[in-house]
Amino acid sequence: MALSLFRHQVKREEYDHDRFTPVIRSSICTGEKVAGFKDRETGKIEEIMLIRSREDLEAFQQRYGIEGEIQTIY
Repeated sequence: MALSLFRHQVKREEYDHDRFTPVIRSSICTGEKVAGFKDRETGKIEEIMLIRSREDLEAFQQRYGIEGEIQTIY
């Protein structure tokens, strides 16, 4: 397998910062975590990706240009 000398560049996607808040939904029972966006008007969460590791969370943040801590909802 060939080793790539160039890092894969993540395509940055946009979301409506005024309407949605990035959140992590965590199950109290199983500990499963899902990253997504919470609609500020309705409270509904749109799940985007399963978070199994710190790398998954970092990939989510890079994909959407999110910096800092993300609120966790149980």
